[in-house]
Amino acid sequence: MDDNLRVVIAAAGVGRRMGGGINKPYRLLLSRPVLAYSIDVFEAHPQVDEIIVVAHPDEVDYCQSEVIKPYGYKKVSRVIPGGAERQDSVWAGLQSLGPDTAYVAVHDGARPLLSKGLIDRLLEAAREWGAAIPGVTARDTLKKIDRDGFVAQTLDRSVVSMIQTPQIFQYQELRRAYEFAYRDGLIGTDDASLFEVYIGRVKVVPGEDNNIKMTTSEDLLIAEALLRINRT
Repeated sequence: MDDNLRVVIAAAGVGRRMGGGINKPYRLLLSRPVLAYSIDVFEAHPQVDEIIVVAHPDEVDYCQSEVIKPYGYKKVSRVIPGGAERQDSVWAGLQSLGPDTAYVAVHDGARPLLSKGLIDRLLEAAREWGAAIPGVTARDTLKKIDRDGFVAQTLDRSVVSMIQTPQIFQYQELRRAYEFAYRDGLIGTDDASLFEVYIGRVKVVPGEDNNIKMTTSEDLLIAEALLRINRT
């Protein structure tokens, strides 16, 4: 095993909040599929030597024909069907990687504006700590709400982060966390939450405000504006 970085892109979800009859990874962003933008960044990164795309079972062929083949990606080794939950899809991707994988980046296919610099920072921290995730500080006041809808606590923003992807882990350790989670029936909110429970500490590195996730049609408009600004 060397110091390689391999990637699992989770693109199997159904974006009900976005609407439009087509899943988020395939919506057009300045005439290109959302999914293509994140693949571009990993494809160009010198440390990455393999990319697995996990698509909805009904969209595997569509992903191949509309994204992978038209853009000629060389590092995408396969497109595989995902599962019922995001965790199932990521697990399918992890199992598709070879045992010689050193580090794995898990990324949301609907988060197109990541940067090489963010990957570099995460990989450096993962080499030191075994796991690294990007986080950004909330700009608004955060309050914990009780079951009746009343404020239970005002949180200190300096110790709270909004977490993004990609999240980078030592591959074998993340696999172990997933194995333990399935053994115990634990469903995590993200990959790091499983690592935290079963393996150990997760390092948070500065994320990027532009690294937004496409959830609603308004997010597409914001992403388009950001892309246009970066091109000028």
